[in-house]
Amino acid sequence: MILFIASMLIAASVAGVFTDTVGQLSSAIDDQGLQVSEDVRTDVEIISDSGADGIYNAGTDVVTLHVKNTGSESLAPEGQAINAFVDGRFVAPGNVTVTLVGDGTSWRPGDVVRVELSGQDLTGDVRVKLVVNGDEEVFEFRS
Repeated sequence: MILFIASMLIAASVAGVFTDTVGQLSSAIDDQGLQVSEDVRTDVEIISDSGADGIYNAGTDVVTLHVKNTGSESLAPEGQAINAFVDGRFVAPGNVTVTLVGDGTSWRPGDVVRVELSGQDLTGDVRVKLVVNGDEEVFEFRS
């Protein structure tokens, strides 16, 4: 009888631990699934013409790119939402300006934003990489 009661107590405590662990695991999987879903629905394309003269302004040291939201997720048109790299160097969020082209306050699917990267002293061939919600786009041009 004592062994039966002891085994029931052990089984109950093990079941409690497993229930809590399974609940935490389920919550973590839900959070990860939400993040992956957002990443999958995010897609942007740099639509600027690499041969155009207006990409880099040497007088103001500003790179200007036009980026279109081609995904199904609305995005925030803010510099903090975009990670930018110019020739492998990270551009600080304070040097990234995002302006919505057209009407509205959010960067909806099909909308275009103008991304300006200031403080860029460039010569020769230049490679710009933009990362938005895990989606990476690379743009190359000659300054």
